[in-house]
Amino acid sequence: MDITDQQWHEEQRRVDGVVGKMDQQIHQLSLEVGDVKSEVVDIRTHFWDDVKVYMGTADDMGETYTSLKQQVEMLSERERSHRLAYSSLKKLARMVKSPYFGRIDFEEEGTQDKAAIYLGIASFMDEDDQTFLVYDWRAPVSSLYYDYPPGPAAYDTPSGEIKGEISLKRQYVIRDGRVSLMFDTGVTIGDELLQQVLSRSSDAQMKSIVATIQKEQNQIIRNDRSRMLIVQGAAGSGKTSSALQRVAYLLYKNRETLQADQMLLFSPNPMFNSYVSTVLPELGEENMQQTTFQQYLESRLGREFQLEDPFIQIEYVLSAPEDEAYVARTTGIRYKSSTSFLAVMDAYKLWLEQQGMIFLSIRFKGREVVSARKIRQQFYSYKSSVRLANRVVLLRDWLIKEVIAFEKAERSMPWVDDEIELLDADDYRRAFKEQQRVHKDESITFDDADVEKEYLARMVVHEKLKPMRRRIKQLRFIGIRALYRQLFEKEGLFASLAGGEQALPEYWDEISKQTTGRLEQSELAYEDATPFLYLMELVQGFQTNTSIRHVIIDEAQDYSPFQLHFLKRLFPRCRMTALGDVNQGIYAHASALGENDPIAKLYGVEETELIRLMRSYRSTREIVEFTRGMVAGGEEIMPFNRSGEKPQVVVAEDREGLHDGIVADLQTLIAENYDSIAVICKTANESADVYAALQHRLPLLLVTKQTSSFEKGVQIIPSYLAKGVEFDAVLIYDGSAERYRRENERKLFYTACTRAMHLLHIYSLGQPSPFITSQAGDSFDLLQLQVNV
Repeated sequence: MDITDQQWHEEQRRVDGVVGKMDQQIHQLSLEVGDVKSEVVDIRTHFWDDVKVYMGTADDMGETYTSLKQQVEMLSERERSHRLAYSSLKKLARMVKSPYFGRIDFEEEGTQDKAAIYLGIASFMDEDDQTFLVYDWRAPVSSLYYDYPPGPAAYDTPSGEIKGEISLKRQYVIRDGRVSLMFDTGVTIGDELLQQVLSRSSDAQMKSIVATIQKEQNQIIRNDRSRMLIVQGAAGSGKTSSALQRVAYLLYKNRETLQADQMLLFSPNPMFNSYVSTVLPELGEENMQQTTFQQYLESRLGREFQLEDPFIQIEYVLSAPEDEAYVARTTGIRYKSSTSFLAVMDAYKLWLEQQGMIFLSIRFKGREVVSARKIRQQFYSYKSSVRLANRVVLLRDWLIKEVIAFEKAERSMPWVDDEIELLDADDYRRAFKEQQRVHKDESITFDDADVEKEYLARMVVHEKLKPMRRRIKQLRFIGIRALYRQLFEKEGLFASLAGGEQALPEYWDEISKQTTGRLEQSELAYEDATPFLYLMELVQGFQTNTSIRHVIIDEAQDYSPFQLHFLKRLFPRCRMTALGDVNQGIYAHASALGENDPIAKLYGVEETELIRLMRSYRSTREIVEFTRGMVAGGEEIMPFNRSGEKPQVVVAEDREGLHDGIVADLQTLIAENYDSIAVICKTANESADVYAALQHRLPLLLVTKQTSSFEKGVQIIPSYLAKGVEFDAVLIYDGSAERYRRENERKLFYTACTRAMHLLHIYSLGQPSPFITSQAGDSFDLLQLQVNV
C-alpha cells in the first residue's frame, strides 16, 4: 500500500516530537551526570574529613565503624547514580538520530483499543504522561513485529499469551532525525529495507541487525527453553548476528540475574573478536567475555608445552606431501578428536585406579625425600572404592605431612649453618618480626644464641622447601606426561582399552611414534592438547567454571566431539548456543556437526533444539547460485533476491600474468570505491608470497593468525582465517585444479568463495578447479587473461 503525503508528514511530525523529547532528556541527564560526578569527586576528596574516628573504647570503635559505613554507602549510592545516568545518556545519544525502525498497530483481543507500538534499540518513555514512545526490540510485545504479518497474532508475556490483531506493519529508515525511507509491509522485514542494508559496503566491524531480524532468526534470539541450541546455517544466513542479538535479548530478559561477564563467546580467531566487538555496545549492553579455544589451551598447557594451534595443523594438512607419515598424521587427527578416543580415555582412568599410575620422586638438593615407588605404594593403599581424583587429594595431604617430617629433621643438617652465615641484616630483622608476630609479643628478642639458631634454622629450611610444597600442592608429583605417553608405548594397553586390535585406527604404530616423539620434545599436537588436558583433569580433578551461565560457540563445525564434551565438563552450569555450517568444516578432525551430529547428543534430545537457517543474505543471488553447487545439500540454500554480476573465472597462463591481472582488477575495484576487498589465498605461506610479490604495486594488508583487528582496504588473507567475516569483493588468488582438487579441500574452497558480498572473481593458473568446472556453465563467466606482448 502506498503511503500518502499526509501520512508521511504525520510520521515525520512524530519523529520530530520524539527527537525533541529525547533532546530534553539528554540535556537534563547531561546536567545530572555533571552534578553527580562533582559530588562523587567531592566525597572522594573529603572522604576522611566527614568520618569520625574514635579508637578509645569498644563504643568509640563502634561509632567509628558506623560513621565509616555511612560514608561508604553514600559514596556507593552516588557512584551508582552516576553510572545509571551516564548509561541512560549514552543510550539516548545513540537513539536520537534514529529513534525507531518499525511500527505495529495492535488491537488486543476483547478490547477496542488499538495501540501504535514503535520499536527501537531501547525503550523511551515520555516523562510527562508516563507512556512509552518507543519500545525496546526485546520487549515481549515487540516479537509481534518479527513473527507476524498483518492479521491475527499473539505474543507471550510472564502472565500468559496475549492474542489480538495486527492492522498495520510499517518500517522506517531514519537518519539524523529525518525519515528517509518508509513503507508498509505484509511480511516480517520488507525486501526494500533488506535490499538497502545488504547493498551497503561491508564494515570493519559487524553491526546490529535488529531492524532486519527475520522470523527464523527471531526464533533463535528469543529461545530460552533449550539447554543446547544448535543453529545449523548456510554461509551468510546470519548465524553470528542472530547469536549476538540473542545475547542482548537474554541480558535484557534476565537483567536481575544475568550479567555480561557471565556469558562467554568462543570465536574462531582473535581478529573475529574485534569484528564482533561493537554489536552489544550498539545495543546498550556490555560486551561479554570473548576468547578462542586455543587461548584456553594455552592458558592451561602453554607453560609446559609448545602447543600447535589449529592454523599450523591446517597448514600441514593443506601443504604436506601425501606420504605414509602424512596419512598416519591425518588418520590420527581424526581418531583423537572422536568419541571413540574419549571412551578410551575414560577406560584408561578406570584402569589407572587399579594399576599403572606414574609418579615423580620428591627430591631436595639431589636427595630423594619421597621416592616414586613409595608414593605409588601409598596411592594404591587407599580403598579401591575411592575415586581416582579423591585419592590424589589424600596423597597430596600425605606428602605434605612427609615434607613436614623431613623439614624438622633437615634443620640440623650442615648446609643449614652455611645458609645462616649468609643471612644479612634484613633477613635477621624479618626473622625477629616473624617471631614476634607468631608469638603475638613485640617484646621478644634473641638473647639466647641457641634460641636464635633454632629459629633461624627453622626459617631457612622452611623457606628452602617452599618450592617443594608448592609443587606438591599443584599436584606436580604426578607424571601426567608419562601417563599420556604410556597409552602409546605400553604394549597392548591401548588395544585392550579400545576393545581389541580391530578397534585400533590404521597406521597405529606410526601414530604412536609421532605422538611420543613430540612429547619427548615437549610439544603437543593440536589433536593431542584436549585429550591430554582431559586426562589431567580425570586424574587431578576437573577445574570447572560455575560462574559462566551461557556459552556461545561460533564455527561449531570446527570443534571435535572430544572438544565439545570437554567444554560441557568445564562449564557444568551453563547453557550453550552452537553456531555452525557443516559445509564449512575445513579441519581434518572429526566435526561435532558431522555424521550423526554428536553435538546434538551432548545434553540429550529433550534439552536440545536444532534450528536451520537456509536463506543466505550475504551474497548476491548469482554468487549463491554458483557456490551452492559445490557442497552436498546445496540445493536447499536459498539466495536472497539481490542481483549482481555473475562470478568470473579468469584463467592465466603464467604467474606473472596472474599477478598483472589481479593488480589491474584491484585497481579498478579501488577506483569504484569497494571498501573491503580480500585476496584469499589457500595457505599462510601462499599469502606471504603474494603479499611480497604485490606490495610494491598497491597498498595491501597481510592478515596472519596474529592479526587482532579487522580493517578495511585490500587484504591478503589465508582461506581459513577468512571464516566468519565478509568482504565487498573477493578475489581467489589461484583457484586452479593444481591448488584445489582433493575432496578434503572442497569445503575450504566453498568457504573462501562465500566470503563475497557483491563480487567474486576467481583467478586460476591453468585449468580451473573441478569444484568450478562441475558447476553449470551459465552460473559463471569464464575469461582467458590476455597476455600483453
